[in-house]
Amino acid sequence: TRAGWDGGRAPADDARGGVGGPHGADAHVAGGPRPLADLEDAVELLLEERRRGRAGRSSVALPAHLSASALVRLAADRDAFALQLRRPVPLAPSTEARRGTAFHAWVEQYYGAASLVDVDALPGAGDEVEDALDLDALRASFLASEWASRAPAAVEVDIETPVAGVVLRSRIDAVFPEPDGGVVVVDWKTGRPPTDDAAAATRELQLAVYRLAWSRWTGTPLDLVRAAFFYVATGTTVRPQRLVGAEEIEEVLRAGGR
Repeated sequence: TRAGWDGGRAPADDARGGVGGPHGADAHVAGGPRPLADLEDAVELLLEERRRGRAGRSSVALPAHLSASALVRLAADRDAFALQLRRPVPLAPSTEARRGTAFHAWVEQYYGAASLVDVDALPGAGDEVEDALDLDALRASFLASEWASRAPAAVEVDIETPVAGVVLRSRIDAVFPEPDGGVVVVDWKTGRPPTDDAAAATRELQLAVYRLAWSRWTGTPLDLVRAAFFYVATGTTVRPQRLVGAEEIEEVLRAGGR
């Protein structure tokens, strides 16, 4: 218990001094409480963390190698792509992914190429899922398409090509010769075509990378390399009227890395 009130001050005077007087928050006694200053510090730290978070989401150092599908994800959502790079989370293969892999392996075998994918070794491949019926429908859809009766020039080709200092990796499903001496690069999609125009345009970046990679790798003029998606679930072939070239792909990479 203190003796007196600091030289005779009244309790009200002491209370006022605790807020704005010489013994207040801005000039506290060493070791004493400083609630207002601590609150200000906490608020400033939170604001700074928020600013750093926003800056981190808007910029990302691109890796030296990038797949064509990763480029599509970058173009679709730069913030989500940057977050995935900073905090990579491995994902177990989904039913859809396993079905897609199984279908690609079947197409390889259909064309007589040796499959590079051991479907049975995939995690979850032995699960009891309704893949069999789906695969039967996908196979039937493929066999009814124009692609089943055409002879490919190449199947499942891995090609790398540099753009804007980043090596873009392509896994091309199939390439078919065209009557005019050109070729068409085809990517099998076991899902359905996007209904949103913006999503469709973003997805076409994948074909643009494949087209550029094949042109450079084989020396085929770019205007003689076409590309198409074949959506197996609907039996639909989508041939974009115009695909971007190297300069436009470079713009996407530079914008995504800012």
